[in-house]
Amino acid sequence: MGSGQAVAVFGAYGHTGRFVVAELAERGFVPVLSGRGAGRLDALASATGHEARPASVDDPASLDRALAGTAAVVNCAGPFAATTAPVAGAALRAGVPYVDVAAEIEANADTFAHFADRARAAGTVVLPAMAFFGGLGDLLATAAMGDWTKADEAHIAYGLSSWHPTGGTRQSGTVSGERRDGRRVRFTSGRLEYHTDAPTTLEWTFPEPLGTRTLVGEFTMADVITLPSHLEIPEVRTSMAAGAARDLADARTPAPEAVDERGRSAQTFVVDVVVRSGGEERRAVASGQDIYAVTAPLVGEAVDRVLTGRTRTVGVASAGALFDARGFLRALAPHLTVDLRR
Repeated sequence: MGSGQAVAVFGAYGHTGRFVVAELAERGFVPVLSGRGAGRLDALASATGHEARPASVDDPASLDRALAGTAAVVNCAGPFAATTAPVAGAALRAGVPYVDVAAEIEANADTFAHFADRARAAGTVVLPAMAFFGGLGDLLATAAMGDWTKADEAHIAYGLSSWHPTGGTRQSGTVSGERRDGRRVRFTSGRLEYHTDAPTTLEWTFPEPLGTRTLVGEFTMADVITLPSHLEIPEVRTSMAAGAARDLADARTPAPEAVDERGRSAQTFVVDVVVRSGGEERRAVASGQDIYAVTAPLVGEAVDRVLTGRTRTVGVASAGALFDARGFLRALAPHLTVDLRR
């Protein structure tokens, strides 16, 4: 476990950040609370007893102070188009691993493009999208691949019971939409393509008890960056439960509300991953509660493995490239139900 190592959490007072802070503390790490809102940091520090170190992405010296003496930093503050480069840069200056929970496709692509050489030269880890979107799908797809070295297609189907987005999710979505000029994105023939055609729907049969559901096809998420970064799969598709997609699109949908002592919402999910090669397919399925809350154990397990040397590479790497995917997923058993099928 954490053995008292300090881990900075930038955006600690946000919805996902609070889950991450609690998870790190439960694992024996000492969270160092950081972010742009000094008042919100002080309130969280008072409630948790953890040290607060205000910092701004516009002030590199403040980020350096926030990371001083820490073993790693987790960036939970979106939009990640604005925060990733400054916080990852501070991590490289401090010589500590960087982890973020970015779901923004463009921000994750930027991380691979701009930090690969610097992180490799420094011999440290930069881990983007270590979250429900991007990280979990990558781990499931990697586990499903097994001994395959390549596949023709990967399809990740998100069966969310509902989606009450946080303010951060809405803000990040707006930034991503602006960066792509309102176009939609797909990963096909081994590259990202932008287009303006209307979204399609499809019927997807999830394992019971969810059964057959209508999905919005090409509801593209960060998995189109994480999977192709290390898996030879030229077609990567992600689809979303139609009801959850409508929730996200509706400005009147409220933010998530806690229904249990851990602060989780009532939202449930099934992530169904199918990889295909020729006429054969392999499948991996994960189910659980609250996409924001489950990001915290994903982050906690990642930080623990990075700081104990249980990694496969250095530089910028996705979860599936960095860790033993099957072992990682087994370690999440208290938080996820995982079924790896051949």
